[in-house]
Amino acid sequence: MSYPISSAGAATAMRAVHEASPGGAPKPRLLDRVREAIRARHYSRRTEKAYVHWIRRYIFFHGKRHPIEMGAAEVTSFLTSLAVDSKIAASTQNQALSALLFLYRDVLDVELPWLDNVVRAKRPISARRVGAG
Repeated sequence: MSYPISSAGAATAMRAVHEASPGGAPKPRLLDRVREAIRARHYSRRTEKAYVHWIRRYIFFHGKRHPIEMGAAEVTSFLTSLAVDSKIAASTQNQALSALLFLYRDVLDVELPWLDNVVRAKRPISARRVGAG
């Protein structure tokens, strides 16, 4: 919020007024908390970038709901959608799962039940497995 300062030499100058929250400093935003947790554990920058991407995509998938309001059912529907609708690779789905588990366990301090109902992406059949037999 800005208020004009009415003094002789600075009639047009503006001063910003910042009100402190009752608890002091404002609470860090969720993705900033994720970045801090990743850096505290000395994960690579690429891991940080990938995890933030998947967490952001998860939040947008569920209409910008905060993850603390969601649980295993929403994680399952997101991961299943990745495999069925987006047809992503199994390793990509595993990366998204790891990012969401990190979010819930290490940032939000919430344990998710085991995710048995997730439709898993299919791993490609390698030439070695086809020819072996």
